[in-house]
Amino acid sequence: MFVAIMHCQVGITTMSSTEALKAGLRGKALRILHYYRDMLWDSADARYVPNEGFFEDIVVEDPNFVSTSQSPDSAEGTPEVTHESEDAAVDSSDTADPGIHNEATEEITDGINELKLPEDKSAEQAPDEKEHQTLTTEEIDSLLDKCLLQALYTSIKEKDLPMPGSTLWSNHILPCRPPGVTLDIKKSSHKKLSQWLQSKSSSGLISAKEDKYKKEVILLGINRKHPDYMAFKPEKRVQEPVEQEKSVAESSVTKQLEVAEIYKPSSHVKPIFMAVEADMEKYYSALEASDVVFRYVEKENLVKPTDKAKVILDVTLCDALYKGAIKKGSAYPTEIHKKDLGSTLLNRMQVHHKVTRGTQEVIRKGAIRTIQIMTERRQGNKKMTRLSGLECFLMDPDSLASELQKKFACSTTTAELPGKKGQYEVLVQGGVIDDLAKHLVDHYGVPKRYIEVYDKTKR
Repeated sequence: MFVAIMHCQVGITTMSSTEALKAGLRGKALRILHYYRDMLWDSADARYVPNEGFFEDIVVEDPNFVSTSQSPDSAEGTPEVTHESEDAAVDSSDTADPGIHNEATEEITDGINELKLPEDKSAEQAPDEKEHQTLTTEEIDSLLDKCLLQALYTSIKEKDLPMPGSTLWSNHILPCRPPGVTLDIKKSSHKKLSQWLQSKSSSGLISAKEDKYKKEVILLGINRKHPDYMAFKPEKRVQEPVEQEKSVAESSVTKQLEVAEIYKPSSHVKPIFMAVEADMEKYYSALEASDVVFRYVEKENLVKPTDKAKVILDVTLCDALYKGAIKKGSAYPTEIHKKDLGSTLLNRMQVHHKVTRGTQEVIRKGAIRTIQIMTERRQGNKKMTRLSGLECFLMDPDSLASELQKKFACSTTTAELPGKKGQYEVLVQGGVIDDLAKHLVDHYGVPKRYIEVYDKTKR
C-alpha cells in the first residue's frame, strides 16, 4: 500500500494482508511490473496521463527511496526502479534510519491531505448500487414474486409449457427484474429456486413438480384466475418498432394457438363439489379442480393436527377418491399427503381438452391426440413424409398441403385416413421430417410435446 501511493506503479502482491501482518510488515510484498515513466512508458507514442485524477506536477515521492535508488541519469527527479528480473519485488524492510523513515512518512501524509482532487463522479452512482446490495430478505422475496407475475403476464405462453425451472429463471424471471438490480435467489428466504417454485405451487399460482431424472422443478401450468395474478398490473415495456411489426405479422399468420387440458366433475367427485357449492357443469383446469378439494378440506377441517402436510379422509372424501378403485379385500386409506390430493382428484374426473386458435375454440372429450410425422421409403428408394392429427389443432389439411408445396418446393397431397372418417393426412414428397416439425412449432404454435416424429428410413 505504501509503495503504490508513493510511485504510481503497477504490480502484483506476493502475499495477502493477513500474511503481511504475520510477517510484521516486512519482506517482499509487491512485485513491480510497470511504473510511471519507465522504459515501457517512454516507448509509447502518445504518453499522456490516463485519468483526470492523476496530477503529474504534484507526484509525491519517498525521500528515502529517491536518495537510495534514483540514478544520476533519471529525469526530473522521477524515481527509477531497478529490475533484476520479472520477479523483482519491493522490499518493505528498509535499512534506513527509522526516525528518518517516520519523518518522511509524516511529510508524505501531510502532502496527500493537502491535495484537492476533483469530486469522484462514481459516488453519484453508488447509492443505487448500494441500495440493491442491502435489500432485505423480505424485499428480495417481494421482488421475486413481482418478476414471476410479470413473466407470467408478458412472456410465458401455454405453448411453452412444460418448462424447466432453469429456463423459467434465465429466460423469463431475470429479464423482468428492474435495471441494475442483481437478483440472487440464495439471498431470499427460500434459498433455492426449486423451493421457491414449490412454494408458489402450494399457493395455487402455478402448478409445478420435480423431475426426478433431471433433478429440477418443472413448470406445468399457470392459474390465471389466482387472486395474485388477477390483482397484478404488469409494467408496460417499450419495444422496438421492428419487433412489434414482426410480432404482429407472426400472430396474423399463426393465429396464436392455445391448448389446455380441462376436467369436468364426474359422479365420483359430485359430493365434494356440491359441498362447496361448485358448478357441476363447468370445465375446470387442474389448479381450479385442486382448489375445490382444498376448499372442502378447509371447510371440514380435515388437516391432520399432528402433521400439517397430511389430510384426514372422511367418508365423503374417501369415497370420492377411492370408491371402486380399491381392490376387494384391501383396506381404504385413512389419510393422504397434500401434494397427492389434487392429482388423485383429477384421476376421478372426466378428462377433456380445449383448443383455441384465433376466434375458433373447440372442447373435446379425452386427452388431446398428438400430431404424428413419419418418414418412410417408397418404390424407387424415394422418401415420403406423412403428417396426421392436424384436426386436433384446428388446422386445415388442404391449406397446409398447399403451403408446404411452396415452402419445400415438392409435391404434396391429402388423403382421408382409412377407417377414420373426417381425419386426413398430408403426404409430402421427400424426407422433410425435421423441417416440417420446426415449421409447425414456429409457424402454427404447436407445442413440441404434442408432436411425435418417427423416421423409418434410419432402420
